[in-house]
Amino acid sequence: MRANALGTTIAGLVTVVGLAAGSVATAGTSFAATATSAQTAAVSQPAAVTATQNFGLTTAEAKNVQNFLADYWGYTGAIDGQLGTNSWKAFQRCLAKYWGYTGEIDGDPGTNTIKALQRLLKDSYGYTGDIDGIAGSGTRAAFKRFAA
Repeated sequence: MRANALGTTIAGLVTVVGLAAGSVATAGTSFAATATSAQTAAVSQPAAVTATQNFGLTTAEAKNVQNFLADYWGYTGAIDGQLGTNSWKAFQRCLAKYWGYTGEIDGDPGTNTIKALQRLLKDSYGYTGDIDGIAGSGTRAAFKRFAA
């Protein structure tokens, strides 16, 4: 009787393992098709500018920057301490007028935006580094002084 129960258990396990293996094999092929479809869909979507880039500023410091941008550079968004696309568009208008920014007013604080920001920070906020478009520690420290 005990041998019969053991045989039944083994037979049940073999069945479960067989079903699981078949499910895994099927899941693998369906996953591959889904992954390919997702990859194709991702390629066809336009890239968007990242949401927020505060370059080390606290929320309170970023709110100071947004207030400056609202007062002088046409920023109309929320004063929320999150320097997003609209904040950077307003900042790019300032940088284009006075600090040599020549790129698109697109709200993307990329290399050219940072270079112009570094020129502003070098002029009045103690930035001593190269105008290299990299928001390193010196740029971030001077940006904090600007935002104070």
